[in-house]
Amino acid sequence: MISNLISAFLISLAASVILGLIIVPALRRAKAGQSIKEDGPVWHMSKQGTPTMGGIIFILGITVAMFTAGLGEIMNGNYTHLFILAFGMIYGAIGFFDDYQKLKKKQNTGLSAGQKFILQLVAAIAFIFLMRLTGHLTPNLYIPFFNVEIVMNEVVYFILAAFIIVGCVNAVNITDGIDGLATGVSIPVALCYVAISFSWGYVSQGIFAAALAGGLVGFLVFNFHPAKVFMGDTGSLFLGGVICALAFALNIPLILVPLGIVYIIETLSDVIQVAYFKLTHGKRIFKMAPIHHHFEMCGWSEKKVFAVFTAVSAVFAVISYFSVSLRIH
Repeated sequence: MISNLISAFLISLAASVILGLIIVPALRRAKAGQSIKEDGPVWHMSKQGTPTMGGIIFILGITVAMFTAGLGEIMNGNYTHLFILAFGMIYGAIGFFDDYQKLKKKQNTGLSAGQKFILQLVAAIAFIFLMRLTGHLTPNLYIPFFNVEIVMNEVVYFILAAFIIVGCVNAVNITDGIDGLATGVSIPVALCYVAISFSWGYVSQGIFAAALAGGLVGFLVFNFHPAKVFMGDTGSLFLGGVICALAFALNIPLILVPLGIVYIIETLSDVIQVAYFKLTHGKRIFKMAPIHHHFEMCGWSEKKVFAVFTAVSAVFAVISYFSVSLRIH
């Protein structure tokens, strides 16, 4: 199994780097430049025109790995990694259409929040049913750290699961606010899934997680500050989708709480800021939200925010691994 994981990581990494060398210039020629929000940090305006939709790079890199390193699993009739890829592709397609609308309008608004929510919810429900039908998922909710399961009503479980997916996907999207941040934070998340899959003998899930880690490392070559390309909603929605899909494919959805702690903090900072602003008629808790912008306003460089947030993600990835390590398979 370990050879499959290493192969998936290296193939995805190499493919992403090679594809990046082709796709980044192509996006630049196509003038697929990012429009920067005017209410963001003023120094981010210098990034205006940086190519977006770069998530295509690691999406394709992972896809190459799925049909090479993952070919043995396909031949054995195990398609779990393909289900995860397909789910991510659906979310990536939603993001791609959103990015396309932004480029077409030449402003930082694409699909409406309502349109994205409905599309994401439908995709989440379809994936949950697929996982249930293929035996990967039960309505028994495993509680990390406590090593217990709560038996839930199936309908209630499906509703809860769908909203967990939509919430998590959009939390990843919010985290993608400075060069390399969502990419760096997500690498320890992917590696945690690799470790869990390996220790439990889940080859298909492990192959996908390893390919995800490799693809993100390859993409970081182009996305690290100063970024030559942004992942866009194409990448961030795909990334959020597969991070959720892996949790459900391993039947441990609540691991997303400790494992996705950075995504959660980013989202909560945004929600708290907006709520407090409305309640106090204009006062703010943070200098700017999401919280990565607050630290920028406090004088942190983008590289420092990247390093600290990625380190926090790595620590919680280790904690998350041990939170489910007692589960019996």
